[in-house]
Amino acid sequence: MSLRGDGPVEELAIPSGTTVEEHDLVVDGDVLVGGQSTVELGVRGRNVAIGERVNVANDIEAEGDCRLDTWCSVDGNVLVGEDAYIGERVTVTGHLMVSGDLDIGDDVTIEDGFEANGWIVIRNPVPTIVFYFIVLSQLLRVDETDAADELAAALADGDDVRDPLLVPRSAEISDDAWRVSTPATVGDDCRLHGNLRAESIQVGERNEVFGSLRARDDVTVGADTVIHGDVTTRGGTVTIEADARILGDVSAGDLVVYDGAEIQGTLRARGEMKLIQEANRGTEDEGGVESGDPDDTADGDTDPDGDTDPNDDEDSEPDDGADSDEGANPDDGSASGEDGESDDDPAGEETGSDDDSEPGAAPVDASVAEATGETATVEPDTGTGAADSVDREP
Repeated sequence: MSLRGDGPVEELAIPSGTTVEEHDLVVDGDVLVGGQSTVELGVRGRNVAIGERVNVANDIEAEGDCRLDTWCSVDGNVLVGEDAYIGERVTVTGHLMVSGDLDIGDDVTIEDGFEANGWIVIRNPVPTIVFYFIVLSQLLRVDETDAADELAAALADGDDVRDPLLVPRSAEISDDAWRVSTPATVGDDCRLHGNLRAESIQVGERNEVFGSLRARDDVTVGADTVIHGDVTTRGGTVTIEADARILGDVSAGDLVVYDGAEIQGTLRARGEMKLIQEANRGTEDEGGVESGDPDDTADGDTDPDGDTDPNDDEDSEPDDGADSDEGANPDDGSASGEDGESDDDPAGEETGSDDDSEPGAAPVDASVAEATGETATVEPDTGTGAADSVDREP
């Protein structure tokens, strides 16, 4: 695969689980480096593809295939687990060892010699992806769909699909800094060395970066991530997720910090600064639907849950017009106290206050009323009857 020109690599993508060990960049999946880049680290991955005019300052170890495009230079050894494709005018200062076939171009310099267990073809190699497309197209043209399926399965090798390490064109990667002119994305569970410089930066969860983050646009630091340095953006938004740790200063246009984040340095924001507490949102929402105070329930025409009962037939309580005895039984025909009231009057005429009473409310049992915060009451008789027979105090 030729990586000259802009190509498909439009961002720095560091997959999950990537680590920097000693002076090597270790990846579980494939490694794809764009043209005219400088990598001052060794590279270890499954399949390694290096674009044209790329300088690699240490060894390259590939479990699968390895391709070095034209004018590449490797300051170290190249160890390949399967097949190797070496383009024209490639320079390897160390040893080249290939377990499979070796396809090598013209004017290649290998200072310490090479070994290959398979076929050795000296020519300008055809790009691998082009060769695969040619074979598949020919098989499909002659209706050999079964053979095409077998070839596709062989190319996949039955392995799980893993995200590759993508390095864009003209990138600089070293122990000191990772510099790209494109957006940068870091997966989860990574351990990186060096300051990260990009157009925008998005760091996943549970990472540890021994360096600072600087971008022109937005910067996002995921949960449980530790940044051993400053986080800076010129005019974008810096977002610090929960439980993230920044061992330095934070400077941004707008700043969003979630609850639980730890920032040991200073916070600077030219625009808005937001502190978000997600845990309190649900509590506030639940508190908004709670019932009112029991005293308010007792004064109004509401049930203990704070809702008005439209099926009540009698007044709930008079306030000041009549003082009924606390032990009055609404089932009896009369009640003792200052104002006796009859239970048989269908008119439901109120004698209490005008603010809380409602005509047609059913009498409430005193024992139940004490439990619910309401006061028992009975309805007065408008005629001459039980109300006249009640003994009154002089």
